[in-house]
Amino acid sequence: MRNYIVVALSVVFFFSCSSDSVEVVTVPNMESTEEPVDNTNDGGSNSDNSNDNSDNTSQEVDVTVYGDDLESDGSDFDNGVMRGLTPIQFAAEMKTGWNLGNSLDAEGPDETFWGNPRITKEMVDAVANRGFTTLRLPVTWRFHQGDAPNYAVEIAWLDRVEEVVNYARANDMYVIVNVHHDDPWIIPTQAESDGVKDRLAKLWTQIAVRFRDYSDYVIFETLNEPRHENTPEEWSGGTVEGRDMVNAYHQVSLDAIRATGGNNETRKIMISTYAASTVPVAMDALIIPNNDPNTMVSLHSYFPFPFTLEGTDTTWGSSQDRADLLAEMNRIKTRFSDRGMAVVLGEWSSANQNNIEDRLAHAEYYSQLAAERGFASIWWDNGDTSANRDGLAIFDRDNLTFTFDNIAEILIQANE
Repeated sequence: MRNYIVVALSVVFFFSCSSDSVEVVTVPNMESTEEPVDNTNDGGSNSDNSNDNSDNTSQEVDVTVYGDDLESDGSDFDNGVMRGLTPIQFAAEMKTGWNLGNSLDAEGPDETFWGNPRITKEMVDAVANRGFTTLRLPVTWRFHQGDAPNYAVEIAWLDRVEEVVNYARANDMYVIVNVHHDDPWIIPTQAESDGVKDRLAKLWTQIAVRFRDYSDYVIFETLNEPRHENTPEEWSGGTVEGRDMVNAYHQVSLDAIRATGGNNETRKIMISTYAASTVPVAMDALIIPNNDPNTMVSLHSYFPFPFTLEGTDTTWGSSQDRADLLAEMNRIKTRFSDRGMAVVLGEWSSANQNNIEDRLAHAEYYSQLAAERGFASIWWDNGDTSANRDGLAIFDRDNLTFTFDNIAEILIQANE
């Protein structure tokens, strides 16, 4: 029998439109492929995190409106224990990860919309048995979310996400649940911010309530690659307004999660830069909401872009290639790790361009550098093993075998 979340909890969110000040008060009443930036650009730094809009609004999120089915029935595979690890310790425990991409994050009505097979426990078992310790589970919510004012998520969709989470937990894997291809409505502008904040808060409230009793092996990632789509700055670090709004949206999301209480008060939450980019202007602008001590920085570093994704360079391994990648990793370390912040490289990979030796060399050096710096690293796998710029998969989801087992071995060995 499901527990009544009502007992009843109503959460009152008082939002400030300031990018670095969003207060949340809980009042109890008796709840295709990624397209990243070419990060070879050194960019500049952004010191202007001001926000001229000081208009305050308040929103009440009464979780009773979502019904008692919002809460989980509980898991046979998760003990609900929170171990009190620091984010640095936590990232080290996550080790080597694999993205279950282009499935639950497909931009359509179901997880097979982009051609991948329905996710099965056997699929996740095979990834775990190969030695991967973290599963990143990208999820797109907009096709399964109702209209204002409640923005209720379909219970069947929440059930399905939880089912796949439990496939990972049955294998004692860490599992990351995020908000992925919802960028068409998560627009980082002042003009759109009130509506986005309202919807994000209500979305994350529902997700957080569903997983509230899970252990710290379940991780939330507030936003995937938050950015203003189809703008000149989309993949180059954004504008000052865009970066400020991304910080504000992280703030609203984190506060909504924390306000649901229980294990969510200290659950690890991944916070991304603008577009999850490693260009300096994006990294420098990131503000961790409330200086929350249980957050980790989420970055996507498809470095170097011409080799990994663009398809314009099929070779990698020269001394200059290695020096450039070393510099990329050290920029991340200097900006975050050296300041005591945990880093998760939530996406990285290289496309199959019939260049396996170059891919192996790149994977070995990349994973080695990440491991040495304490970064958790998660390979982006979109299900496509064919030879083309989108061929980022190393695992055949139909046959449950590793097409590129040699790459998988390198990734796993880096953290042994």
